[in-house]
Parts: sequence; structure tokens; C-alpha cells
Amino acid sequence: MPSIFSKIIEGEIPCYKIAEDEEFLAFLDILPLEKGHTLVVPKQEIDYIFDMDDESLSKLHLFSKRVAKAIQEVVPCLRIGVAAIGLEVPHTHIHLVPLHSIGSLNFTKERVQLNKDEFEELAEKISNKFI
Repeated sequence: MPSIFSKIIEGEIPCYKIAEDEEFLAFLDILPLEKGHTLVVPKQEIDYIFDMDDESLSKLHLFSKRVAKAIQEVVPCLRIGVAAIGLEVPHTHIHLVPLHSIGSLNFTKERVQLNKDEFEELAEKISNKFI
């Protein structure tokens, strides 16, 4: 059964796309920890990040680095935090979260609320900075 991320990749479920290439897709998390919280996923459905082959894992991190740099140009923050938890969706993904404090990466905290227009504007701004 395809994961929700596979359905997003296939265009069956819409997303607020940040960046995409042949192997990876980055889009805004719709339940963000912080404004700008982005998910980076491989297009190949692999459940566990450490089951990826070395080359693909390296490329995932390099793609994520480019996305993180774009986020940081748009969203005021101290740094971009990185987490690969992998329990909530059976499809490898990396969370890129703008950090204002160590608490910014607390997955049990209340989520930031954004409306559709705010998501669209933010996605466009970050996408425009993606190199």
C-alpha cells in the first residue's frame, strides 16, 4: 500500500512544494513545529532511512542541505534543525525545522497554525531561493 508521501509524490494528494528533482521532493509540513517546517522525501518508497543505499542517502542529505539554505534565507531563525524520526509514516523523510531554541524541535509541542494563503506564500518564497 502506498504511503501518504508516495501519494503526494504522484500528485494524488496536493502539497506546498518547495523543491523537486528526479529523486527527491521537499514540501511544507501541514502541521508544522515552526513556520517553514519542511519535509524532504525520496521519490523511491523506502521505509527506513538507513535501508537506503549509500549513494541515495548521501544525495538525500545534499538535497536537504540546499532546501535548508533556502528556508534559512526566508524564515528568520538561528539554524535549521534536522530530524529523521521515521515512526509516523512508513516512508523515509527528513524534517527541516527552523530553530529559535532547542524547544523548536519538540514534536510533542503545539503546532503552528497557518492558513492556505500563508502556506502558499511561504512555499513560493522558499522555492524561489532554492538553488
